[in-house]
Amino acid sequence: MIVVFWLEEVSEGAIVSRHQAFEATELAAALACAERLRSLRREGRGISHVCIQSELPESVGAAGVADPGRDYSHYKRRIDPSIVLGRPRLGVPPVPSPG
Repeated sequence: MIVVFWLEEVSEGAIVSRHQAFEATELAAALACAERLRSLRREGRGISHVCIQSELPESVGAAGVADPGRDYSHYKRRIDPSIVLGRPRLGVPPVPSPG
């Protein structure tokens, strides 16, 4: 599911939160909705804090911030190819890097 959230001033000083939900396959429609809301804001309408949030069923991991699994290793760059990559596991000798 994809949801577009925004705040809207409905009367002098009264602000309400609003949202519109879209199916996971409707990203283009959600983006168009957010752009329409942002254009209304540029026109001076009382729209603010437009954002899109998604929880897609094919996501790699749980939504939000979580500790990576024990088998996950991420490196932006490999400074020295002789350094063995991966997380050490107790009782398991590291696999040497090729090369």
